[in-house]
Amino acid sequence: MSVHTMLEAVNLSKRYEDGALAVDDVSFSVRPGEIFAMLGGNGAGKTTTINIFLNFLEPTAGEARINGIAAHRAPLEAKRHVAFVSENVMLYPTFTAVQNLDYFARLGGKTQYTADDYRRVLLRVGLQEEAHHKKLKGFSKGMRQKCGIAIAILKDAPAILLDEPTSGLDPKSGFEFMQLLGSLRDEGKAVLMSTHDIFRAKETADTIGIMRQGRLVMQRSRAGLAGEDLERLYMEHMAGVHE
Repeated sequence: MSVHTMLEAVNLSKRYEDGALAVDDVSFSVRPGEIFAMLGGNGAGKTTTINIFLNFLEPTAGEARINGIAAHRAPLEAKRHVAFVSENVMLYPTFTAVQNLDYFARLGGKTQYTADDYRRVLLRVGLQEEAHHKKLKGFSKGMRQKCGIAIAILKDAPAILLDEPTSGLDPKSGFEFMQLLGSLRDEGKAVLMSTHDIFRAKETADTIGIMRQGRLVMQRSRAGLAGEDLERLYMEHMAGVHE
């Protein structure tokens, strides 16, 4: 397995028109087979960072690179290497789970999948079989989230970006979702996620970054956090104790 950098923020900054600095000189990297979790409160710059990788926003300075490609310079090429799962997965409520998978797979140019492929991936993400042919408008948030990650898996991109993926999920669904991310990491995917969930980040992530006021104020490996109280560290960084 290659260990080159799959996702990389290089001195990334984003200043809005009103002068607010949403992301302030942020650098980090995510390799294949690694989960990087960004922790931070609302307005810390986590979602802005992810949106720059997806070219929803242009950086004011620096670059967000996907497989070595700067997202704002060659967005179509960069996006080929990444799948995105947002907190509120945008799916078609009048389509069934299988129809949504088929639609988005074809939209991404993947025409080789069979009904059995869709069944297998939905079972893998934990969507019970009786729901596969039901319309999404009756689905819970957790069930919609499972469809979103199934679509990401079918895209078969080497990198996966997730914005608050466990927000609003019950504890069981949240646990299962993180287990699934762990299995994708084990397949060699590079995973970048923003989250408020310190407990789940600590359980699953290989590297944890804490963002505050647009800056990456802490970045540590799981080994580097051994014996540390992450909750205490997080609260101290949020209070600016370490600055």
